[in-house]
Amino acid sequence: MKHIIAYLFLLVLITSCQDNRNVTFEALSLQNSKCEECPEVSINIPKASGNNKLSKSINLALQEEVISQLTFDDELNAETIQQAIESFTNGYFELKKIYPDETIGWKATINGLVTFEDTDLITVELQSYLFTGGAHGYGSTNYLNFNKKSGKEIDAWELFEDKEGFQKYAETQFRIQQNIPVNKSINSTGFMFDKDLFYLPENIGFTEKGLKLLYNQYEVASYADGPIELTLPYKDIQKFLSGKIKA
Repeated sequence: MKHIIAYLFLLVLITSCQDNRNVTFEALSLQNSKCEECPEVSINIPKASGNNKLSKSINLALQEEVISQLTFDDELNAETIQQAIESFTNGYFELKKIYPDETIGWKATINGLVTFEDTDLITVELQSYLFTGGAHGYGSTNYLNFNKKSGKEIDAWELFEDKEGFQKYAETQFRIQQNIPVNKSINSTGFMFDKDLFYLPENIGFTEKGLKLLYNQYEVASYADGPIELTLPYKDIQKFLSGKIKA
């Protein structure tokens, strides 16, 4: 009887782990249709189906990212994407009250897609563009990485078994790609790394072609230079990573 109970417990545990790793996606699309003069807002992101821990983590992380980008009304504590769209709209009309003849219509576009998935990892890329006046809008890309086994989002430092070694390797490849002499400072050709020292970007994501390092506009270069990307093949960096990539 004890053996049967132990077997059933193990079977439930294994099934639970497998269920946590299984996730499917559907499209979530939201637009601002409140009024004709309202800011143009278009949200198209993946939504994880199911009720397991992984699905909840993915959906919550995506929701928080979208809310953080659209919140412009301090009086409205946005807890949903729809409320964030309302906050963005309120922010526009508040500015229009102050500058009725100068305020150009605002716009926000956020698109998301799954860029990588294997038995252990899922990466979602969010591409955003916001225009809230001025000479030009601002585009950015964010990567969200998730551990399918734990069902949790992975912080950037958790990606590496040897972060220091990876950073040295990444700098070498960055210099080669950007034609920066090895005996010159990292900013010698016009980059703007803080303290003239190379560092990894905030956004690191898994893709089918390799691990992508992405510096958004203004992060290490001027707006005109656009985002700076470096993609490193998994076969060259596997020794630095905390887990085996099954690409």
